[in-house]
Amino acid sequence: MNHSPPSSVWGALFRRRDPWALTVASLWAETPLFKGIPKAKIISLVRNLHPRHYQTGEYIFHVGDQGAGVALMLSGTVAIKSGDTTLATMNRGDFFGEISLVTDERRTADAVCTESCELVFFLRPDLEEWTARAPLHSARLTINLAHVLARRLLHANHLLARHNGD
Repeated sequence: MNHSPPSSVWGALFRRRDPWALTVASLWAETPLFKGIPKAKIISLVRNLHPRHYQTGEYIFHVGDQGAGVALMLSGTVAIKSGDTTLATMNRGDFFGEISLVTDERRTADAVCTESCELVFFLRPDLEEWTARAPLHSARLTINLAHVLARRLLHANHLLARHNGD
């Protein structure tokens, strides 16, 4: 049996994702979704996530599309829009679409790439698989997600109250 080391082509192919996984895990670790979750657990999760590149002007999703998961910005800029109104501008380290981790509701806004970007998607099936493998850390993420959603709801309520008070 030949136990020679892998060729440099194959070795380089497999090493390429390790720095990528570390970078993505570091970005996720800085978000409130992964607060209190050890970086090693985030790295193991990240290796199964879904990167995607978008060009300027390309839609990531449209209002009414079926949601599948949350996106993390690795580079570029994305506008979250309702009609002609920009609700938020997303940059490196920001995330959006997290509601679809817990519900089948359709997207409530458009997400359009305003500068060539790279995103990584954490989909609901990824969360379900991670829950089976790491229930304690998945529970922490779920609690963190509840806090994020509650903060966003409180912010929206504040904006509505301020708008209705005018």
